[in-house]
Amino acid sequence: MNPNVPGPNDIPVPHDIPLPMPAPEPVLVAVLIVFFLMHIAFVNFMVGGALLSFIYEVRGLRQKRYDRLAYEIASTITANKSIAVVLGVGPLLAINTLYTVYFYTANALTGALWVSIIPLVVIAFVLTYIHKYLWHRMERMKALHLAISGVACLLFLFIPLIFLTNINLMLFPEKWGTVHGFLSALALPNVLPRYAHFVLACPAMVGLFLVWLFRRRSDAEIADTGFSRAELIRLGYRWAFWPTMAQFLVGPVALFTLPHTSGSQAGAFGLFGLSILVSLALCVVMIREIRGPDGAIGRMFGLAASLMLVVVVLMGAGRHLYREAAVSEHREMVRAKTLEYARKAEEARRQAASATAAAVK
Repeated sequence: MNPNVPGPNDIPVPHDIPLPMPAPEPVLVAVLIVFFLMHIAFVNFMVGGALLSFIYEVRGLRQKRYDRLAYEIASTITANKSIAVVLGVGPLLAINTLYTVYFYTANALTGALWVSIIPLVVIAFVLTYIHKYLWHRMERMKALHLAISGVACLLFLFIPLIFLTNINLMLFPEKWGTVHGFLSALALPNVLPRYAHFVLACPAMVGLFLVWLFRRRSDAEIADTGFSRAELIRLGYRWAFWPTMAQFLVGPVALFTLPHTSGSQAGAFGLFGLSILVSLALCVVMIREIRGPDGAIGRMFGLAASLMLVVVVLMGAGRHLYREAAVSEHREMVRAKTLEYARKAEEARRQAASATAAAVK
């Protein structure tokens, strides 16, 4: 036995809450996967939009049209933020129900930073509203305006890191005894590659979102930006294309740094591999759009969006299969502990009832 790997007696095995599920398990799994994928898509739009708005506002210091483009992108962030928050309720409730022991243990181990998510989110949202609605009033205070945007971007990047660290930690009960706060959970091998994978997904997703947005804008609205429609659509495709290409380097690192699980990983790895193939097809479509003539650009958007949707679904389904494989053996141990706990609780209730009856007599 490897002395660095905890044995079964070293892994904490708490009992679960001995209550029935509020809904059939397949329904809760469907809620978790479907609503999480919708939630994370709008999180990508929000975070990616904030980053692109900041980048183009900086460029707008020299070329005014980039400032107008930054404002167009910033105008979408608050709406995407609101949708992301609403869609996040479903998966949060589902993961609380399906993985109660694992989720709350990770919450407790990451401690203060997990609790800090709420005030950090509030500050980030307030800064985003200030940045958007005081844009024109702060035209002569660009340094301050950019500082507000920059702090919001940093918060938008940091909050998902807390979530990801927590979700990663909950899958590995054998690590719980070695974790003493957020920083030690952050140091687990898979966290930073998975985070890089998420960060690259933000400009990629918002790039396709911008293609959709600028395809449907009126001619007058496009003219106000100082760009042609073809330039804006091509710009969106470039933001989608290059981060997706970078994922072919980061993705395998994130994949192969996933710790080995006691359950079968074949299904998860199969879906991840299939998502790589679909991503290649997506890149081919996007490069054809980027290199195509101005008059035809955007016509393959439906295909590009469909391929991206397939990639997201495959990644989400693979993620769930890996999560199930990671906790399968430990879950059986928890189930046995819970049954034993319920048996002892019932026995204690019977003894208490007997003692009460004897006392009454």
